[in-house]
Order: sequence, then structure tokens, then C-alpha cells
Amino acid sequence: MEVVNGIFFHAMGASGAALCYTPQKKVSGWSWHTYWLLQAAVCWLLLPVLVAWITIPQLMQVLQEAPAGAMQRSFLLGMAYGVGGTAFGIAIRYVGFSLTYAISVGISCVLGTLLPPLVHGTLPEIFAAGGAPYLMSGVAMGAVGIALCGLAGRSKEKDLSAGGPSGFSLAKGLPLCLLSGVLSALYGFSLDQGQPIADIAARHGAGSFQGNVIYLFSNTGAFLTTLVYCLYLHTKEKTFDEYAVAGNSRLTLNYAMAALTGILWYGQFFFYGLGHVRMGHFKFSSWAIHMIMLVLLSAVTGLFLKEYANVSSKTMRTLWLALGVLVAAILLLTYGNYVDA
Repeated sequence: MEVVNGIFFHAMGASGAALCYTPQKKVSGWSWHTYWLLQAAVCWLLLPVLVAWITIPQLMQVLQEAPAGAMQRSFLLGMAYGVGGTAFGIAIRYVGFSLTYAISVGISCVLGTLLPPLVHGTLPEIFAAGGAPYLMSGVAMGAVGIALCGLAGRSKEKDLSAGGPSGFSLAKGLPLCLLSGVLSALYGFSLDQGQPIADIAARHGAGSFQGNVIYLFSNTGAFLTTLVYCLYLHTKEKTFDEYAVAGNSRLTLNYAMAALTGILWYGQFFFYGLGHVRMGHFKFSSWAIHMIMLVLLSAVTGLFLKEYANVSSKTMRTLWLALGVLVAAILLLTYGNYVDA
């Protein structure tokens, strides 16, 4: 039953991830980096500190006892993830949202899932377990489903605009997608490397909230690299004044949308932590479950928002096939965890 509860919490987190970029559509009069830095300050700096303070008993004592190596590795890997997130945003300009999602999230799903057990040397043990065939099949099917979602999204873009995004360049976008996928996978590894800190928090009574202490390092690492890049863009484009003006009367709304984006983004990993501690022996599969659910719920959100209205029947068939494969992947991963729970 704990595994099922874990899947539920992962679904809650993935819902936040699927919706976190929708508030951006309401932002106007700001450069991308103004909005991005504000939402990053909320999800990668403010909320990790605030939530850890609320949910981790004796937080300062936990930090004093935490191994310095775990804190450093989690922070540095978080910095790499911040670079990956920036590469993701730039790649969208060149190849569109759908292709960027398909390539980057697909790589992150597979690499971020297998990297922790590979580094820890536990892959032979995992392959010998009864649930291993279901787990590995679920990861593979998830990657296929993510790719199919990307194809459906790309087909939708062609149906609705008779072409690619303005300035479409696979030569520029593909390397950025590959970089984003690899570095984004390191966020899951950052959480894995921070587990000794969470173990100490658990001994101090943090319980299911133990993972919140890791975000103090992984998220602030991501914020640092994002801050450097956004400050560079502000200096280059002379846009520091946008925090006080938005070219219209929508300044308050812009701040609210940036804050909402940050809350939704942080919410995905708040619930990720609650799901992760309930996944039994194979917690490493949490990353695959999260990524697959993220893409699944993003596609479903697109359907509800009528983003696929007036597209071709071929596009819709690809989308429905993708959704079916993603659901099957989640069921396989759930059962694989259940077998060895």
C-alpha cells in the first residue's frame, strides 16, 4: 500500500510540474530573464529555506551533523542542473517546446534513473530482483512514450503554424537539448547524493519530510547558476528596470505569475520527496516515475486547454498512442516496485 501512496504523491508533484509554466503566458512587458530569475528566487531559494525550517525538527542541529561531502556534492550537482534548465529554455527558441521536451526529458528520465544505482554499484542486485523486468521495461516504455509525445507536439506545431517556430535551427537546438537532458538528470543524482543529510533529518524526527533538507543544497546550487546567467542578460540588455516597470499596469500580475510559477515548481519536489520515501527498495525509480508522469500530465493539460483543437487526425493518433504508452510505463514501474516492496 505504501508504494501506491508513493505513486499518488508522485502524481501530485508531477501535476505541479505540468502546470508550472502556464502562468508565464500571463506575463507581459518583461524579458524572459526577469520572469525567470524571480520564479527561480521563489522555487530555488525562498521556499527551500522556508519549508525546511518548518518541516525539519532541529534544523540547525541537522546541518551541523550533516557530512560536508554530501552537502557539497548536492550543491554542485544542483549548480549543474541550473545550467541544464537554462539550456532547456534556450533550446525552446530554436526547436520548439515539443522537441525540446521529447529529447531533454527523455534523456533525463533514463539517465537520471539509472545513474544513482550505477554509481552505487547496485545494478546487479536490481537486475536480480523479481520486479526488475517490470522496472526496466517501464523505464524503456517511458522513454518511448516521451518521444511519441514529442512527435505529437511537433506535429501539432506544424498543423497549427504550417512550419516550425521562428528561427528554427536543429543545428543550434539539438546540442542544447542534449546538454539540458544530461545536466537535468543530475538533479535526481543531486538528491541521491544528499540522502545522508536526509537520513540525519529522519533521526531528528523529520519522517516523510526528510527530503526537504536536501533542497537547501540542490536548489540553491541551481539558483546560483541561474542568478549568474540572468544577471549577465540584465547587464547585456540593460533590463534591470523591468522589476519596477512592465511597460503597462500589469506589474503586480507579473510578480504574482512569477511567484505562482515558483510555487508550482517547488511543489513538484515537495511531493516528490513524500513519494520517494514510500517507494520501497527501489527508490531510484522515483525519477523515472516523476518524469513520465510529468510528460503525461503535461499532455493531458494541453488537451484540456484545447491546445490540440484543429489538429490533424494523424497528430491525435500519435498523441493517444503516446498517452497509452506512458500509462503502461507507470503501471509497469508501480508493479515492479510492488513486487519487491
